[in-house]
Amino acid sequence: MKIKLVCVGSVRDRNVASLVQGYAARATHYFPFAIDELPDVRSTGDSNQQKNAEGQKILARISANDYLVLFDEKGVELTSRKFAGFIEQKSVTMQGNLIFVIGGPYGFSDEVYRRSNMKLSLSQMTFPHELARLVAVEQIYRAATILRGEPYHHD
Repeated sequence: MKIKLVCVGSVRDRNVASLVQGYAARATHYFPFAIDELPDVRSTGDSNQQKNAEGQKILARISANDYLVLFDEKGVELTSRKFAGFIEQKSVTMQGNLIFVIGGPYGFSDEVYRRSNMKLSLSQMTFPHELARLVAVEQIYRAATILRGEPYHHD
């Protein structure tokens, strides 16, 4: 199983980009991991049109047997340990890949919501896209260290 983080848009802040790259590199020591960055969709002033255009790009990256998890404010919240358990459970039961997605500024299209297998919330608070990406990558790395019993995570 591969784990992929699909993100709409890029990280413009060099400091945040460096942290994201650092955690992504660390995660690859534990399992195949990649970040798939989709180009921004130019705003047309119509949020539904933008969500649909982004949704088509997202869905083009997903295979039929992939498990699609959307980072969404209305999703379930998990502790870091439960998140690690979720990844472990998927690694032994799935044939496809585990795909996490951070959408654009207006969220996801209805089509992406229908295709998703799960919605997961990073927090009840709203984060800028760049920080959401950093938190997501760090939690994926943290999950790997928890599963290996390494001392990175403290309860």
